[in-house]
Amino acid sequence: MKLDIRKHSKVALLIVFAATIVMSVAATAQAGNSCSFARAAGKYGTSDSGTVVGIGPRAANALLTLDAAGNIGGPVTASLNGSVAHSTLSGTYTVNRDCTGSASFSEFDQLGNLIITATVDFVWVDNMREILFIFTSATLANGTPLGTVINGTARKLVP
Repeated sequence: MKLDIRKHSKVALLIVFAATIVMSVAATAQAGNSCSFARAAGKYGTSDSGTVVGIGPRAANALLTLDAAGNIGGPVTASLNGSVAHSTLSGTYTVNRDCTGSASFSEFDQLGNLIITATVDFVWVDNMREILFIFTSATLANGTPLGTVINGTARKLVP
């Protein structure tokens, strides 16, 4: 049985070429799936709950817009120890390539008075369609820091 080296060399070269293309497409697809401001931008329905230490339970819902420039804002309805308030959130957020990030924001009452400033850390999941977050700080308008044990989710709305 005689081997045709030319034929096998061509097949081997074709296999190497195909493997190279597959690997480069996979690397490009993976790099394209990294998180970014452009991919984060959109409207999110959010819900959080937990405790403000020394005050009581908190639950809130919001409709927040994240833009591609790193701004976040929208209306919030929150219940703190049974007292319901409507406010407007405004701030900035960061997004890292590994799909983690943070936000720093203020909430204002319906007259425009500052109620609270806060920060959260988060991670995007489900191909950047959902955010899991936890409050990392909260400070009243008078400068009093609050202890919080509050976490929540934000789900990207369909355009």
